[in-house]
Amino acid sequence: MKIELHKITVRELVAGYEDNNENGVRAYGGRLDVRPPYQREFVYKEKQRDAVIDTLTQGFPLNVMYWAVREDDSGRSDDSGATPGSVVSYEIIDGQQRTISICQYVHGEFSAVCFNVPTYRAFHNLQDDEQERILNYELQVYICSGTDSEKLKWFKTINIAGEELTDQELRNAVYAGSWVSDAKRYFSKNGAPAAKVGNDYLTGSAIRQDYLETAISWISDGNIEVYMSNHQHDASAAPLWQFFHSVILWVETSFRPTKERKKIMKGVDWGMLYKQFKDKVFDFSEIDNEVKRLILDDDVTKKSGIYPYILTRKEKYLSIRAFTEAQKLAAYESQGGLCADCGKHFDLSQMEADHITPWHAGGRTVAENCQMLCRDCNRRKSGK
Repeated sequence: MKIELHKITVRELVAGYEDNNENGVRAYGGRLDVRPPYQREFVYKEKQRDAVIDTLTQGFPLNVMYWAVREDDSGRSDDSGATPGSVVSYEIIDGQQRTISICQYVHGEFSAVCFNVPTYRAFHNLQDDEQERILNYELQVYICSGTDSEKLKWFKTINIAGEELTDQELRNAVYAGSWVSDAKRYFSKNGAPAAKVGNDYLTGSAIRQDYLETAISWISDGNIEVYMSNHQHDASAAPLWQFFHSVILWVETSFRPTKERKKIMKGVDWGMLYKQFKDKVFDFSEIDNEVKRLILDDDVTKKSGIYPYILTRKEKYLSIRAFTEAQKLAAYESQGGLCADCGKHFDLSQMEADHITPWHAGGRTVAENCQMLCRDCNRRKSGK
């Protein structure tokens, strides 16, 4: 491993900056890959971007950045003794968010509060000397030479600070390759195909890789790392996208959700349900009526579990309202401490509350419908 400290001006950094889907994000005269496969999408918020620009304008030190050298066409892994006409390129190990903030600002993509002036100013609004102050700012960059595995190790180690990496962002780093690059095209931008078709049913953020994580979890039954390892070098992630799209299409056509219904459908494990029930033909009117009834049922405390319950008939998804401690004590006293099923005496702590008339048969969670059973009897009754 070889690491050398370089000073690179903002003027040099922003030269040749471009950000597009096909060519990725480039800077430093096109020689710097700002978003290699293991890097996350841009996640800085407005205040974080402003802080970067204010640091430059005040002349304060900006945290050191790390770049890795890529081999040029001749196989050389550093720029020592480079022959005329050869081009050595780099990729960012750490500093993507700061680099993009700087490039976007200088290229006029946003205005920032800086110079201790409480108003937003774009780069082109600055005086010549103010612009020069930014362009001449020297960034501290450690340039590293090493193997791909060393670069991934540096990436994970260095990125323990700043915006904490999500589990899926770390997986993207570990299994970086052609498959991850293609999968991110489908799942890792706010305007990506997955966000357009599945936003109403997914929780989290596309740019923080939550949508990608969900899709892989669905197709792999939760074995995300095994799936990514098996497909790391696949040229295309189209099978994952096709599966994901099929799940969403099944939800839309099977349940015809309204805008209001979608609120309780967000975050459901639709992939698991799709695998179990995709071939079943549903009576939409029947499901619609049951959804209405369950939404109005005060005993159903977890409305997001309504659709999983309708499909599986497992009450655990609904978190049926429990009897209160006062109701349990009243039932225990009225029974004289005897189990309503086996008739044996138990301490209150050894008993559990049970619906006399089961909830699914219309029984309510009220004192008149409460009985105390010993744990063994209650489990036998409930089939646990």
